[in-house]
Amino acid sequence: MNIKAKKSLGQNFLEDEVILKKIADSITTKDNDLIIEIGPGQGALTKYLKKKNSFLICYELDERLKEVLKKMENEKTKIIFKDFLQADILKDSECFNYENIYIIANIPYYITTPIIKHVMCLEKLKSMTILVQKEVAERLTAKPGTKAYGSLTVYLNYYFNIKYLFDVSKYAFNPVPKVESAVINFERINEKVTIKNETLFFKLIEDAFKMKRKTLKNNLKAYDWNKIKEVLNEKNLPEDIRAENLSLENFAAIANHLS
Repeated sequence: MNIKAKKSLGQNFLEDEVILKKIADSITTKDNDLIIEIGPGQGALTKYLKKKNSFLICYELDERLKEVLKKMENEKTKIIFKDFLQADILKDSECFNYENIYIIANIPYYITTPIIKHVMCLEKLKSMTILVQKEVAERLTAKPGTKAYGSLTVYLNYYFNIKYLFDVSKYAFNPVPKVESAVINFERINEKVTIKNETLFFKLIEDAFKMKRKTLKNNLKAYDWNKIKEVLNEKNLPEDIRAENLSLENFAAIANHLS
């Protein structure tokens, strides 16, 4: 059954079998783990995920794909036609007795961040493997001191170890998108950096990057600069430093000193 991609849903079907297998092979799961696939499309990746013999739930928004995907259901595979951002994952998965959750997604680029935020609260979440626009992948895996490094990078690094796995050519998709893609992996951190006040910590990061070309001092005028200066001096960092040159640990130290 040949279904044309819907532009309104941001669909680009991944068809390269080598890449599909490579994505499936990037996670190692046990029989009693749960894989959640977001946006299975016509089931190209789903067929490789099923071979892992783990529990599998696929969330698809496009009802036109029902005939194709419903054939893939069995006692360990469940297909749900629903907007993933509206899904109650715990309720949808209560029929399975699973240990860890692994998420795999080939999703429109504009909902990458909302999806990450939607799953972060899942206690059993072990890792996420996401196919995204290459530029987004570079931003999410950026290191301090690079142009791509920003508030989202710091925020996500608080929860995950993020790895850039491999590039995916735009010609691996149908229809061919305008941009190149990449696969990245988020591995849940069990022991996070110690933060006294998370609300203050997240607000500090947001404010520090508000105007990227400005120094930290200019962006954080609403904060006690003397206390911030004490942390910078202790860590041998210049007072005219910009946010993009501070690590997650640096931000944590500043937030804790301000708390």
